[in-house]
Amino acid sequence: MTTNLTQTISKKLLVALLIVAIGAEILLYVSRYSYLASTLYDAVMVASIFVGMKLHPRLRDEHAAPKTKRQLTLQFTGAFLLFFLGSTIINVYSNMVFKDFSTDYDQYVQAYTEIQSGVPENHAPKMTPFWSFIDKIDTIGDDLYTDSLAGLEEVWRLAYIILILLVCKKLFSKRWETGSRDPFLMVALFLTSVIFGVDHTLDTESAWTVKIGTIVTFTNMGFLFGIILLWTRNLWLTVLVHSIYDITATVSWYYLDYAVELFALVVLIVHITLFIMEKRKNRQIRLVENVHTNIAE
Repeated sequence: MTTNLTQTISKKLLVALLIVAIGAEILLYVSRYSYLASTLYDAVMVASIFVGMKLHPRLRDEHAAPKTKRQLTLQFTGAFLLFFLGSTIINVYSNMVFKDFSTDYDQYVQAYTEIQSGVPENHAPKMTPFWSFIDKIDTIGDDLYTDSLAGLEEVWRLAYIILILLVCKKLFSKRWETGSRDPFLMVALFLTSVIFGVDHTLDTESAWTVKIGTIVTFTNMGFLFGIILLWTRNLWLTVLVHSIYDITATVSWYYLDYAVELFALVVLIVHITLFIMEKRKNRQIRLVENVHTNIAE
């Protein structure tokens, strides 16, 4: 995998990688002071789709047979369940260890929920039912748009992994040529996870006790996404897992209680069903191969 990821890249692609990785972080930090920077950050995330198209083929295993739709669906359901279980454990841990982070996050969710629920401010003009409905649709649409863009952070992650591997290849050329490159990949995974955690503190100012909890929590979640990326070797599947988890989390917080858990239950049922079907298919294939082998003998 490291050989494919560190293939020669053009100057244009290198610039694109730097913009998606480092440029996005700068814009994210400046967005705490500038609405324009926030808009530009969204634009970079959208543009990263085209960068992802260039990077995705580098993850593929050239010697592996193409996966069927059922196998791809199984990968998605397995990856989602892995992240759901891991994030649940991480959230429980953070709630127990980082009290300030947990309290601050709960207050943020509660305040935003009140806004989404249409709790009027003291001097806010009353809306007609029609415009209230339009406002609700607009708010939900904005949430879904933001959560969908969040999935494209996986393009950011892959861009950073490639940049870190290229640096390692340059600095440790002798070790690289020996073929022992897994430690470099693990270093890239660890560093991108930490940066992912730090990035979640860039756009807002908060106390250090809250920042520490945020960094640890999202570093662990970033590590899970990185594991999913390297396991599936599928950038767009990882993007989909990230986006859908964020969407269901938003729905769970603001619109429908336990939406994440309900969706995970549906995914589990689908996963078990497809797993059984895939096993039966493989068993039938082996039986046919055995029959052909016996006939040939």
